Amino acid sequence: MPSLTPLHETYCKWDTTPPSQADLLEGLAQLLSMPVHQVVKELVQTIQREVLLSLFGMSEQHSRKFQNMSPIRKLYSLSFDTLQNYSNYLLAPSLRQVIDRFPRLHDKPLTPYMHVLVGILNGVLGDYLLNQQNPLALPMTIYDHYGSVQKGELTEQVILFVHGLCMNHLDWSHQQYGGIGEKLLAQRQRNTMLYLNYNTGRRISANGHSLANTLEDLIQRNPNITSISLIGHSMGGLVSRSALFYGKQDLHEWIHMVDNLVCLGSPHHGAALERFGFHLQDKLGRFPFMKIVGHVVNIRSNGILDLRYGSVRDDDWEHNEARIGEIDDNRKPAPFPSHINAFLVAGTIEYENKRNRTRKVIGDYLVSVKSALGEHPNPRFQLKLPESHKAVFYGLNHMEIQYHSSVAEQIVKWFYPENDDRVNEQVREYIVNLESIEGIALT
Repeated sequence: MPSLTPLHETYCKWDTTPPSQADLLEGLAQLLSMPVHQVVKELVQTIQREVLLSLFGMSEQHSRKFQNMSPIRKLYSLSFDTLQNYSNYLLAPSLRQVIDRFPRLHDKPLTPYMHVLVGILNGVLGDYLLNQQNPLALPMTIYDHYGSVQKGELTEQVILFVHGLCMNHLDWSHQQYGGIGEKLLAQRQRNTMLYLNYNTGRRISANGHSLANTLEDLIQRNPNITSISLIGHSMGGLVSRSALFYGKQDLHEWIHMVDNLVCLGSPHHGAALERFGFHLQDKLGRFPFMKIVGHVVNIRSNGILDLRYGSVRDDDWEHNEARIGEIDDNRKPAPFPSHINAFLVAGTIEYENKRNRTRKVIGDYLVSVKSALGEHPNPRFQLKLPESHKAVFYGLNHMEIQYHSSVAEQIVKWFYPENDDRVNEQVREYIVNLESIEGIALT
């Protein structure tokens, strides 16, 4: 496996195949074993040190000296050895015995519920899983409309759906609604719906590089593709923007085939909850004991950290002194390529004509309306689009805009405006026919 640098993470990691049910059990066994307990040990020691500093007024030097005392180190060793032994000699072996007893698990794909679990683990711990080469670390994989890994030849128009944080490729449909993919499939015979699955705990820009490479590989293997449209939900919209940025920078061919980009509830200027959490952590960290909260909160993936301000470029984060970044917005602009039709969708839990200032800030619970529509007081960060390329859906939360029928209908109108013209012409002909029959004017 090639060495990694911050700017050039591997596109394929060590294995491009999605995890099997056996991989899930092995990955959980590894999580229950040594590596993760090192994180827990460091956290416990850090919390103890904060208690010594805050409650007992010890200096940093004395607190470290206290923790290095022989009785304290023995207590640490006993506690963590007990935890380690319980995991290493009971839990992890039990999971591996299941794998040995049922070898067919190596060939069985994950069930929908397993995909949910793996998606969440990748969102929260994805960068750690990748660093440890845990089999739970998701590779970037493209699936077809029926949930299988895409294998057949692709032609003409391809529409790729890119999910958000902690989610997976199966989240684009709902039992109450057919989903956006179903609506688009009904428009043309030559439409192909594809769904991306990926590790949302990685840096957004790292996934942007990977997606750019994945799409370049896709068109090289399928020369009959004529156009590409991207539809990203939440973080997926940012990953799509990042892929467009780096695809253009790297002179990829697929960039010239992209017709449309739709971002659904994407935090182009950050997610309010992540930003609020960072500010709160920064303020509370100045008080005794509250630093402990900060250390616990810091255990979150790089992908989540990037949502604070909607970072889509490597140079948004690579020069930060601390992994969690800074309180100021130091992003670099990443405008849409000029030849692409970009569309932005925002959801809000408020209802039309019942405006609430607080709800306007909250937006769809996770992303504000202004952030989703790319609006920013600094002109450098403005995602300048005509108003006809923006839509706000009232009464819909962050998850509902991913599959709601009204959102699907709006996307169809954006992608296929000729359908509207055809319907309008049919309506006009119908009115003319009625007028001639009834002998009255209906318009």
